[in-house]
Amino acid sequence: MSVRKLKPITPGQRFRIVNNFEEVTTNKPEKSLTVGIMKSGGRNNTGKMTMRYTGGGHKKKYRIIDFKRNKVNASAEVLSIEYDPNRTAFIALVQYADGEKRYIIAQNGLKVGMKIESGENVAPEIGNSMKIKNIPLGTVVSCVELRPGQGAIMARSAGSSAQLTSRDGKYGILKLPSGESRMILVECMATIGSVSNSDHQLTVSGKAGRSRWLGRRPRTRPVAMNPVDHPMGGGEGRSSGGHPRSRNGKPAKGYKTRNKNKSSNRYILSKKK
Repeated sequence: MSVRKLKPITPGQRFRIVNNFEEVTTNKPEKSLTVGIMKSGGRNNTGKMTMRYTGGGHKKKYRIIDFKRNKVNASAEVLSIEYDPNRTAFIALVQYADGEKRYIIAQNGLKVGMKIESGENVAPEIGNSMKIKNIPLGTVVSCVELRPGQGAIMARSAGSSAQLTSRDGKYGILKLPSGESRMILVECMATIGSVSNSDHQLTVSGKAGRSRWLGRRPRTRPVAMNPVDHPMGGGEGRSSGGHPRSRNGKPAKGYKTRNKNKSSNRYILSKKK
C-alpha cells in the first residue's frame, strides 16, 4: 500500500497526493451484489433544503456488504479486491464452495486466491471471522459486532483496528480505535486483522472540485456569518468570533457531549482520549 505525489503540471495537481490502488485487482463490481442508490441532495420530500453543504456528487452504486459473516464453517476463496465508493476501506469479493458470492470488508494482507472462513473452530488468520471467546488475547481485530448477530459496526473504516486485551466472564475487553477500552460480549463476532487501505489518511485531494465529486458543497465559515445565523458571527471588521462553538451554541474543542446517564456507560472501562 503506497501513495504518490503528482507532478504540478496543473494547479489542481500541485498538492495532490493519490492512492496507488496497488491492492485493487478489478474496476468492475459484481452486478448481482450492487443496487442503485438514491441521493436527496440535502432536500426533503417537498424539495426544501434541510441539510446544509450537501448535494451533487458522482453517480454511484451501492455494494451489498456481508457484515454478519453468518455463513459458518464454509470456506470461501477471495476472487478480487475492489474499490468501494461508499466507504474508505477496500472490499473483497469472495465465493463459497456452493457458488454463492459475497462482498466483505477487506483486511490488510488479504490477497486474491486466499481462503477465508467464519465459525467456531476457525484458525485466527487474516480475514477469518470468529467469536471473541475464541480469539487469542492480544490479537488485532476489526469489523466488531456490538451485539451478537447484529453485524459488524465498529472498526470498519480504512486502516482501523481494535485489540483484544483480556476476557472477564461473559465479556471480552477491547481497546477501540478511539483509545476507549470497552467490554463486549464474547458471543459477538470479530474479524482477524486490521482494515485495508491504511494510507487513505495520507491522500490530499488538491482541489475543491474533488469535494464536489464526493457530494460536498462549499462550507461557509461561522465568523463570516451574521449573529442571527451563528454564535460566532457578526462584529465590526474582521473580528475573531469569540469562543469556538457549534451553530446551536455547544462549545467545540474538548467539550464532552456524551450523556452521563447513558445505559451503556457501565461497559466503558476507560474513556477515549
